[in-house]
Amino acid sequence: MILFPAIDLLDGQCVRLYQGDYAKASTVAGDALETARRFREAGATHLHVVDLNGAREGCPSAQNRKILERISAELDLHIELGGGIRTLDAIREALSSGVREVILGSAATDPDFLASALSSFPGRIVVGIDARDGYVATAGWTDLTGIHYLDFANTVAGAGVRRVIFTDISRDGTLNGPNLDMLAQLQTVRKLQITASGGIRTLSDIEQLSSMGLYGAICGKSLYAGTLDLRAAIQAVKESCDAG
Repeated sequence: MILFPAIDLLDGQCVRLYQGDYAKASTVAGDALETARRFREAGATHLHVVDLNGAREGCPSAQNRKILERISAELDLHIELGGGIRTLDAIREALSSGVREVILGSAATDPDFLASALSSFPGRIVVGIDARDGYVATAGWTDLTGIHYLDFANTVAGAGVRRVIFTDISRDGTLNGPNLDMLAQLQTVRKLQITASGGIRTLSDIEQLSSMGLYGAICGKSLYAGTLDLRAAIQAVKESCDAG
């Protein structure tokens, strides 16, 4: 399992939201580049970045993109980026910034656009499945659709998506633990590689997710709050894989 430390950018600042609420954003670190550097020094090989301005406004933030370009230029990290990426040009620009994979959220609910993205950028598209009360939320989690997350997962899998990031919004930023039941149900969708996001607090959570055979886990608030040591978590996952 791959651990993805997370950096969420809002107006150029590293922040964390609580259950996706922009009104409850709190600054958790100073410089994003230095934060990413600390993650790399702890042994991280991957980085999860969210452009919160882009997610809310529907188009990528130029300010946040400049920060992302600095990170990708200076650090050897496999970066995945989400937030407001809703056109093919936006995908192309993100990839040109050094991003390895682009996360589609709201845009992935449009089957024609998703098909175009998958064919234009093979192997570079990840779909974010963000659920509130079991139903997909879009537009920076501000709009609730009537689409059940399992139905959506089956739809995108049928379209050719191979990797998804699942977030139970009610767990995001709470440190209350990931929603293992919803993740287990998602595993019934064949051919999907699943990354868990939201609620991770301790090494025990990481070990539980690893034992489920998930593709990855995104750690955000736990790292900033100090409830999870990234280096120890990476080592634990490595040892688990070696033992398996």
